[in-house]
Amino acid sequence: MALVVLAVVLVGVVVLRLAVGSQGLAWPESAEVWRIRGDRVLAAVVVGAALALGGTFLQVLLRNPLASPDLIGAASGAGLAVMAWVVLSGNGSDAAWGGAGWGGVARGVVALCGACGTMLVVYAIAQRRGLVEPASLLLVGVMVSVLCGAGTLLLAHLTPDRGLGVARWTVGTLTDDSPRWAVVVGLVAVVGAVVLGMWGGPTLDAATLGDDEAHALGVPIGRVRVMLFVAAGVLTALAVSIAGPVGFVGLVCPHVTRLLAGPASRGVVVGSAISGAALMVGADALVRAAELPSGRLPIGVITALIGGPVFLVMLRGVRR
Repeated sequence: MALVVLAVVLVGVVVLRLAVGSQGLAWPESAEVWRIRGDRVLAAVVVGAALALGGTFLQVLLRNPLASPDLIGAASGAGLAVMAWVVLSGNGSDAAWGGAGWGGVARGVVALCGACGTMLVVYAIAQRRGLVEPASLLLVGVMVSVLCGAGTLLLAHLTPDRGLGVARWTVGTLTDDSPRWAVVVGLVAVVGAVVLGMWGGPTLDAATLGDDEAHALGVPIGRVRVMLFVAAGVLTALAVSIAGPVGFVGLVCPHVTRLLAGPASRGVVVGSAISGAALMVGADALVRAAELPSGRLPIGVITALIGGPVFLVMLRGVRR
C-alpha cells in the first residue's frame, strides 16, 4: 500500500512539472516544448532514483541509516573529479555546463572514478583494526565531503570566468539540455539496480545483520559488500554527470520509505527509487515555479532545505 501511495505521488508531481512553465500552470502548446519538459522530467527521475538507490545500498553496506552518497563523500568526490577534468582539459569556458557538448562519456568515467575513489579513502581512514564504527565513518565522510567541496570551488575559481559558469552546477542543478547519454545509461542503471534489489532482497536483509549472522545464513558478505559499493558508486557518478552533486536525496528517501513501507529491503529499494524520483521532480517544479529577481534557484538548494532538517531529526534519533 505504501508503494502505491508513493507511485501516486510520483505521477502527481510529474503531471505538475509538465504543467509548470514560464507563464505559470499551462500545458505546453507545441511538441518541442513537450519534448523539452519531458526530457527534463526524465532526467530528474533518473537523478533522484539513482541517488536514493545509492543511499539505500550504502546504508545496507555500512549498516548505518545516516549513510548517503553526499555525507560519505561520494557525490562531492565525483564533483571534484569532474571539475579537475574540466580544468585540466581546458573546457572550463564552455557555456554548456551540464549539456551534452561538455560532457561526453569521459565525464561519466571521471565521475565514477571520483566517487569510488573518495569512498575508498573514507572507508580506509574510518576503519580501525579491520572494523568500521558508524560514527567514525560518518565523521570522516563529512570532513572528506567538505574538503572535496572546497577543492571543487578552488578549481572552479581557476576557470576563465572565475567559476561563474559553474556556480549553479557545484550545488546541483538540472538543465534543459542534460546529456542524453548519461540519462539513458542512468535509466538503465536505475532499472538494473531495482531488479537487483528485488532479486537479492533476502540477501540484503541478511547483510544488515552482523558478519557472523550473515555467514551463518550462507550469505557471501564480502561479495555482497563489493557489489553494493560498486553499485552505489556507479549510481552516484551517473547522477553527478547529469545534475552535479545534489545533496540529501540519498539520505531522506530511504529513511522515509522505511517509515512508510517497513524495513524489508525489497520494499525499501523500490520505494526509495520512487520517492527519490518524486523528490527531484517536485523540487524541479518548485525551481521552475519560483522566479526570483536573481534567477532560478539551483535544485540542490531545495533538496538541502528539505534534507537538512530531516538529517538532524535522524541524527538525534540515532544518538538516542
